[in-house]
Amino acid sequence: MNKVVLMGRLTRDPEVRYSQGASQTAVARFSLAVQRRFKREGDADADFINCVAFGRQAEFAEKYFRQGMRICISGRIQTGSYVNRDGVKVYTTDVVVEEQDFCESKNSAGQQMGGYADNGYQPAPAYSGRPAPSAAAGDGFMTIPDGLEEELPFA
Repeated sequence: MNKVVLMGRLTRDPEVRYSQGASQTAVARFSLAVQRRFKREGDADADFINCVAFGRQAEFAEKYFRQGMRICISGRIQTGSYVNRDGVKVYTTDVVVEEQDFCESKNSAGQQMGGYADNGYQPAPAYSGRPAPSAAAGDGFMTIPDGLEEELPFA
């Protein structure tokens, strides 16, 4: 089984190109800085993972993803090689994105990154299907609407 799940911050805006041929396909390349859970003294704090997305995934990345955003992806590892201009064989490892999603709210990301207004970020429409947290409570818990207890399977 070849399955990868990563959560990290985009190191740059996705770079999107289109394949040549009768049916042009969008190809997005980006890099994720993935925080290491444990580290030895002198080791890096994060790994930088190259990712590639195709088609609609690539178009989504181009439209909504910006440098510094925390995202979560799942996909598969793909290795390859090519000969560079100097005649040296170069080996590559990329994660081919199958699923991708945002991992933080616009507000928390905006505070961390200094706001999205500067780079034209527009969030994707999202709906969780849950009521918003109660602002009056102030304790982080949401208020359960009246009559919802009957619908809960564990009540």
